[in-house]
Amino acid sequence: MTTLTAAVSRPGSRILALGAARGDLDVPNDDLVGPIDSSDEWIRQRTGIISRKRASPSVTLLDLCIAASEEAIAKSGIQASQIDAVILSTISHHVATPSLSSLLAERLGANPAAAYDISAACAGYAYAIAQADALVRSGTADHVLVIGAEKLSEVVDPTDRSISFLLGDGAGAAVVGPSDTPGISKSVWGSDGSKWDTIRMTTPYTDLVDGAAWPTLRQDGQTVFRWAVWEMAKVAKRALDEAGVQPEDLAAFIPHQANMRIIDEFAKQLKLPDTVAIARDIETTGNTSAASIPLATHRLLEEHPELSGGLALQIGFGAGLVYGAQVVVLP
Repeated sequence: MTTLTAAVSRPGSRILALGAARGDLDVPNDDLVGPIDSSDEWIRQRTGIISRKRASPSVTLLDLCIAASEEAIAKSGIQASQIDAVILSTISHHVATPSLSSLLAERLGANPAAAYDISAACAGYAYAIAQADALVRSGTADHVLVIGAEKLSEVVDPTDRSISFLLGDGAGAAVVGPSDTPGISKSVWGSDGSKWDTIRMTTPYTDLVDGAAWPTLRQDGQTVFRWAVWEMAKVAKRALDEAGVQPEDLAAFIPHQANMRIIDEFAKQLKLPDTVAIARDIETTGNTSAASIPLATHRLLEEHPELSGGLALQIGFGAGLVYGAQVVVLP
């Protein structure tokens, strides 16, 4: 019997570099409070958001992806032609096909890289990092471009008090490549589809044929808050266990930027020491779903370059409900 040639395996992978692109518009709370009969103070107290980044109509989701990806590739020290796979997480691409990742690969000059989109909402970047790690360690790819990108301003109902004032636009990119030692830990991920209606679109796109209103996002805020704080803290602890590290070993904690109160409660649940830097990009970027972790990581490294080379616990969680977490070595 003829045996197959095994793929070349590697001891590890790591994030080589990051890139970021945010919407070109600063949208303060005061610009949004009228239609929801609210106030700047109410939004700040409930979410920690002062303003959020949103993109002009002329700035497309692809534009954001290109800008973030070009920065990540330039910093990684490789050429776009060396990228073997492009994994793009988004819930705001306009069409089911072609994938946004294939368009991005062509624009970057990464053809004929494998390219595919995933839909895992706020956990999408963590999901994609898990896949990139597996592809590189298995020898299937040498370099993988991971992108989390959203233009959520296009699925906002300005009169909705559940989620509309949270959302922003942006893209974060990472280049994952081979490493002599593990730079991405075993991922802890999963889903709970029984809570699908906790964060959802108002109507399916097929209803547009019958004259339905444009679908927008809604959430059950209290249910999401309780789930995120209690259940996701358990996931974060499992991710630390899988990585073989303790909270005091971390340089940074980078959760999905869903809500500042959730981030603060997370830190308490994990008993993070004061030495751990906590990403709080939501304050001026807003909740950008799949883009939030890479954007928050990028900003944290810009503000604290001394964190480079340290360990970061990252966890994404959201619509599905889905979640994913891992510990990574910061580029």
